[in-house]
Amino acid sequence: GGVGFVVDVTVFNLLRFNLGLGDGEGVLLDKPLTAKIISVVVATIVTYTGNRAWTWRHRERTGVVREYSLFFVLNGIAMAIAVATLGISHYVLGFTSPLADNIAANGVGLALGTAFRFWSYRRWVFKAPQPQAVTVAG
Repeated sequence: GGVGFVVDVTVFNLLRFNLGLGDGEGVLLDKPLTAKIISVVVATIVTYTGNRAWTWRHRERTGVVREYSLFFVLNGIAMAIAVATLGISHYVLGFTSPLADNIAANGVGLALGTAFRFWSYRRWVFKAPQPQAVTVAG
C-alpha cells in the first residue's frame, strides 16, 4: 500500500508538474483527470504483487486470473472515487493549484478509495481461508 501510494503520487505530480524539474510544467499540466487515471493504473500494477505476496499472503488463493481481474475492477471503482473528488475540486469548485489538486486527488480521494479497496479486497479478492471440517473417529 505504501509503495503504491508513493508511485501514485509521484507519477501524478510528474505528469502534471514535472516534479519541479525544468519549468514545472508536466506533459499533462492541463489534464489533471488524465494524469490521475494514469498514476492509479501504474500504482495498481505495482500493488497487486505486493498485496498478494505480503498483505493478503495468509488468504486463500482463488486463482491468479480471478484475483487479478477483480483487483483491477475494484481498483477501477476506487480510481473513479479519486478522479471524482479531483474533478469536483478542480472543475466545479475551481481549486486548481498544485496543492489543491494533490489534496483532492491524493488526500481525500485516496483516503476514500483506500477504504473502499481494503473492504473490497478482503470481501472479494483475497478471501479468508475456509474452516476445515473436523471428523471424529469413533
